[in-house]
Amino acid sequence: MKLLLDENLPKRLKSEIPNQTVFTVADMNWNGNKNGEILALLSENNFDALITFDKYIQYQQNFSKYKFPILVLNAKDNTFATLSLFSAKIIDVLDVPLLQGIIEICE
Repeated sequence: MKLLLDENLPKRLKSEIPNQTVFTVADMNWNGNKNGEILALLSENNFDALITFDKYIQYQQNFSKYKFPILVLNAKDNTFATLSLFSAKIIDVLDVPLLQGIIEICE
C-alpha cells in the first residue's frame, strides 16, 4: 500500500508502519501545499491513503471526489512519542480493505 504522511506528522512515524510504502510530504517535495492540493496530488500519484493529524480536514474538503481513505490520528498532540503509540492501531486499520472517506484512529 502506498501511503502519505501529512506534513503535520513527525517524519520518523513512517518507520513505525512496516510492510507499507510510506512517503512524507517532504519526500514528495509537496511542502506548503494546502489540503485540497495534497488530495489532488495523492490521486494523481496513485496513493492509497493519507495519514494526518488534521482533525478538521473532514469539514474542509469534499471527499466524494476522492477514492482513497484519510486516516486521522486523534491524539492529544502530534509528537513522535505520542503518535508512535498509534502504530499498532494504524497497522490494524491497514490490514482490512479500506473505504474512501475519513477513518478516525483514537488513543
